[in-house]
Amino acid sequence: MKKFMSLMVLVCACLLSQPVKAQQVTPDAAGYIVKVGDMAPDFEMELTDGQKVKLSDLRGKVVMLQFTASWCGVCRKEMPFIEKDIWLKHKDNQAFALYGVDRDEPLETVVAFAKRTGVTYPLGLDPGADIFAKYADRKAGITRNVLIDKTGRIVMLTRLYNEEEFSSLCKKIDEMLGEK
Repeated sequence: MKKFMSLMVLVCACLLSQPVKAQQVTPDAAGYIVKVGDMAPDFEMELTDGQKVKLSDLRGKVVMLQFTASWCGVCRKEMPFIEKDIWLKHKDNQAFALYGVDRDEPLETVVAFAKRTGVTYPLGLDPGADIFAKYADRKAGITRNVLIDKTGRIVMLTRLYNEEEFSSLCKKIDEMLGEK
């Protein structure tokens, strides 16, 4: 019995000393590693004006994240629609928040990008694309939008710019805010 216990202790010690491998998440066809119904991964980012925003501090609001970058042609095409059809419509609603998350570009580039596209919604910095990598495969493309409900759950994921999908996103936001 003593030998058996010694063997068990040795086996347990060996098992505990093995490195724990991180669970590998397989991206979906759009490159997302999160899905509708998941809690949105938390993060903190610095906005172009120096303010810091933490996603979990926004609970109680409908939140839209737009992953973007100045080199992305589709982003430049989509951003004026986000500005006109979402931001200008809802920016005064205290139950709504919209943030562009600029993938791995310096502050000066992001500020110039906002000016060039004419957007006034807040843009945040994502050095190293670490925030992006919480939502999608690090090598996946942008533009993409993540819509999060007041409890912090993901309710919609979009990829690229498609008029029909964008219209659905706008309708979903209106619906979640109780607006028409």
